[in-house]
Amino acid sequence: MKKNTLVALAISLGAPLASAAPQPQDRVYTADQNSNTVSVIDPAANRLLGQIRLGNARPDVLSPLYKGELNVHGLGFSPDHRTLIAVSNGSNSVAFIDTATNRVKGIAYIGRSPHEGFFTADGKEVWVVVRGEDYISVIDPATFRETRRIPTTAGPGMVLFHPAGKLAFVVSSFNPVVDVIDVKARKVVKRLDVASPFSPFLQFTPDFREVWMTHKDVGKVTRIDTEKLAVKGVFDTGFITNHLAFARTARGTLAYVTVGGENVVKVFTTDATPTLVATIPVGALPHGIWAADDGSRVYVGLENGDAVDVIDTADNRVTARVPVGQAPQALVYVSNAVPNGAGTANLVPRANTEPLNVALKPVRGGDAKGFVVARNLGVVDALEVSLFKLKPETQYSVYVGAHKTPVASFRTNPAGMANGTAIGPLREVVPTLSPQAPSPVQLVVMEGNAPPDPANAVLVSAP
Repeated sequence: MKKNTLVALAISLGAPLASAAPQPQDRVYTADQNSNTVSVIDPAANRLLGQIRLGNARPDVLSPLYKGELNVHGLGFSPDHRTLIAVSNGSNSVAFIDTATNRVKGIAYIGRSPHEGFFTADGKEVWVVVRGEDYISVIDPATFRETRRIPTTAGPGMVLFHPAGKLAFVVSSFNPVVDVIDVKARKVVKRLDVASPFSPFLQFTPDFREVWMTHKDVGKVTRIDTEKLAVKGVFDTGFITNHLAFARTARGTLAYVTVGGENVVKVFTTDATPTLVATIPVGALPHGIWAADDGSRVYVGLENGDAVDVIDTADNRVTARVPVGQAPQALVYVSNAVPNGAGTANLVPRANTEPLNVALKPVRGGDAKGFVVARNLGVVDALEVSLFKLKPETQYSVYVGAHKTPVASFRTNPAGMANGTAIGPLREVVPTLSPQAPSPVQLVVMEGNAPPDPANAVLVSAP
């Protein structure tokens, strides 16, 4: 393969290469799950240019007549950087967006609950993992139609292509395996056992000799040798390990890992034994992450912060925060996305307000933990509650202050986790949760249907 072709393919896969610092023609995109938008950022100015509206914000999506895209979640882009894809797992769709004009060129509707997708190295196909089933949907980007399905293990989570064009790597959300697919033959040629059944993300090292994948459920990262097709190692990263990115820096190639449960990005060397070299505090629940092509900046989507933090890799500190849509999930950096002009056509202004985040701590010690994010949804509010390390398959009730009626009740799964959202007229409640409120109140989590009692609660909001 010619050197310039490999360089172009490397950039398309997000590998940081020696190039200019972020330019006005570059873009950072986030997939905003709650507002059903794609936020568009100018990374040269660290400024939100606007949003591509793919659907209505919650709770409008609850209407039986709703037609827009739902749960905008995954992102990918073409090798020529002229097309962005946005995967919506609620409406089972893939939107094809022109990066120069922000115009939706077409939408493909595929199988149940797609998660992430990417273009093949030659740009002729788009492969989207259908996480709710057991295959990859292959889409023609010219016609926006599914042309075939490639069987995988159940619950494929993400797919990326080695730039040589021969192999694709697919992680799973339901099974502790990685599928290696022969791109030309369109079939699994090897299946690798890995550390856990839940992996939402994978990325190549800049030299493409390894694939690193995250394990969200157990807080680890697995390294795979792309030549030997074998697991090279596993190391601990932290509670709710989401995505990762690589940046070439003066200190060598470093891995930046979002650790949602600690609200940090951890920075590791890429040596034979990875070493933690920095822990960078960021906003609430870091999720998606991608590096600028030159490795000078790393961009971090804050799922519960509705923003993007910008990390300067020279000193590993956050230098800017850019507001985006609600609950950003995937994030990508696309260089030269807008070759000419301002690139602001077909964008709408950001409509959402800032969220309120509340941490939950155990009353009597132990490992139980949780967090709550409160968001305004126009005429109503939402409390999104996440609980961890509680009793398995047990009901818990969430109270606000002295209110005798719970705002929500959840049943934990076999791992002692529960997630859910309470939507309603909570405007009188939400402002009182802020520590800056004149008379702040506590969130109280009780086991079962027990009435609110902070002294005997399982979890309470931290001061």
